[in-house]
Amino acid sequence: MDLRPHIERFSRRFAEVEAALSDPKVFDSPQRAQDLSREYARLKELVAHGNACSKATADLAENRALLQSEPAGSEMATLAQEEIARLELDEKRLSLEVQRGVLPPDPADSRNTIIEIRAGAGGSESALFGADLYRMYTRYAEARGWKIETLDSSPSDLGGFKEIIFSVTGTDVYKRLKYESGVHRVQRVPATEAQGRIHTSTVTVAVLPEAQEVDIEIRPDDLEITCCRASGPGGQGVNTTDSAVQIIHKPSGLIVRCADQRSQQKNKARALTVLRSRLLEKKTADENAKYAAQRKAQVGTGERNERIRTYNFPQNRVTDHRIELTFYDLPNFVEGEIDSMIEPLMTHDLEEKLAAIKI
Repeated sequence: MDLRPHIERFSRRFAEVEAALSDPKVFDSPQRAQDLSREYARLKELVAHGNACSKATADLAENRALLQSEPAGSEMATLAQEEIARLELDEKRLSLEVQRGVLPPDPADSRNTIIEIRAGAGGSESALFGADLYRMYTRYAEARGWKIETLDSSPSDLGGFKEIIFSVTGTDVYKRLKYESGVHRVQRVPATEAQGRIHTSTVTVAVLPEAQEVDIEIRPDDLEITCCRASGPGGQGVNTTDSAVQIIHKPSGLIVRCADQRSQQKNKARALTVLRSRLLEKKTADENAKYAAQRKAQVGTGERNERIRTYNFPQNRVTDHRIELTFYDLPNFVEGEIDSMIEPLMTHDLEEKLAAIKI
């Protein structure tokens, strides 16, 4: 595929956006300025990838010509072969990045994200693994400079989480974390297992792009809001003030609770944020169902056979079943080094979308 027309188009649009941002009047509209700034950052990266791809293609042609002109087995031929192998990998990677820009950008990719982790099959061990996943995502977010805020949690007796809901704020959060939605299966010997038997448990993860008010309209009459006292550790404010907030969205039946802050107003605002994101996810799923006979659900029932990924501790193995990719570096993976799985998932998703439009 000839990528030059696309690279030239990106360069032209980049110059247009750069010129628009140099006009002080554009900042009279904060939303317009924000949209242009995001497009500027996206196009800047695309143009850089495009230029690097063009250079890799040119260098590859030179080295192939050099290989043809040199005697087989000579030092120059060997160096050319090594350079060709490196450049072919670079060209493929950069070509995919340029092709990614050809696809219409998903508006949700640049949004902040709400993640909901819930214990599934497996009782206490499932709740403990839910805490492990929460720590994994927290450390991944810290490494990328993202900010995490807990919105609500329900601790288990042994130190895990029956449920924990948190927000992640930063650049391209949903773009990278959306592939974590689904059932995560863990196989290991629980700390409470006296006979050393391996148990299989599951945890469900839902990744929701944070909805904006323009996406979902919520009428006050559709809400039933109640306040109650928070429970659990937290100092003098716990069990003494009605700070916890529960919101029921009567048309959909969705229930959201937020009790992490001492301020009732802050908990209400956060609960509304979670509710709006859940309603957006439901709206998107309903719209997709109109066009796809077999829509892939984010989270199933939590049964052991409904899994996107398996974490097998005895074998030091993590396997993603969507792309049949396995790594034998589980300790580092659960410590937040998950880009080794996210990058191939992003590439696989891109290739499927490109194939669908036959680019």
